[in-house]
Amino acid sequence: MTTAGPAPRSRPPGRIRRLLGTDLPYQMLTLLVVAALWEGYARTHESILLPTFTETAAATVTLLGEGELWRAAWLSNQALVLGFLIAVALGVPAGLLLGRFSAIERYTDVYLSILLVTPMAGIIPLLVMSVGFGLASRVILVALFSVVMAVTNARAGIRQIDASLIEMSRTFGASEAQIWRRVLIPGAMPAIMTGVRLALGRAVTGMVIVELLMVSVGYGGLILTYRSHFDAPALYAVVVIVLSEAVLLISAARWIERKMTPWATSHHSPRSTA
Repeated sequence: MTTAGPAPRSRPPGRIRRLLGTDLPYQMLTLLVVAALWEGYARTHESILLPTFTETAAATVTLLGEGELWRAAWLSNQALVLGFLIAVALGVPAGLLLGRFSAIERYTDVYLSILLVTPMAGIIPLLVMSVGFGLASRVILVALFSVVMAVTNARAGIRQIDASLIEMSRTFGASEAQIWRRVLIPGAMPAIMTGVRLALGRAVTGMVIVELLMVSVGYGGLILTYRSHFDAPALYAVVVIVLSEAVLLISAARWIERKMTPWATSHHSPRSTA
């Protein structure tokens, strides 16, 4: 009677196979398709307001080597970082409290609803009259843009926790502080990190809008300058740089979210091979 030998050890997937298991190849393919369509459309219509993709790429490279861009980036990102940090520092605790204590939500839900539906561009004149044109007004508007995402997602994270877990903790003698530390915060962390990521995207939007509509500095000032000069390649280059920064920031936030909440993002990982 023959005995079966040891099962052959499966080889780990190669680099190409691992690369194909990520989203990068498909994102690059999409970028190439968009670039080709953009180039063809711009060359067909030959408009002074629509540069080709190659002209925009060349203007982007040129702009990255100029100090004017980096000064604008420094001014814009001051408001972005400060406003975003304020929004997270205020929004996450507020959302946790609203989700945990219904009495607090009863008195504050109307104000949160107002923030959700109010067009932030309409608040700009009020900020100008009350705070002025300085950094403070830009920080406030960025914070207002992004704080709603932090509040609503943190509140939803607390609400989605199974009430039986809280009751079980109380049965075993857990205090309110222990419930927060062992049940509520870990259970709400995926929603909190999602809210932080969405708040970051909203903060970038607020940063650009406030510079276009209120104070012509930073990225917004460059966009308005190049628009007045009909310098379409440079204008599109600034937009590309802002979008690239936003993508990098969102990608970094998504990476931090995966590291902090691996149990919530494991089902999004690439399919494993046997």
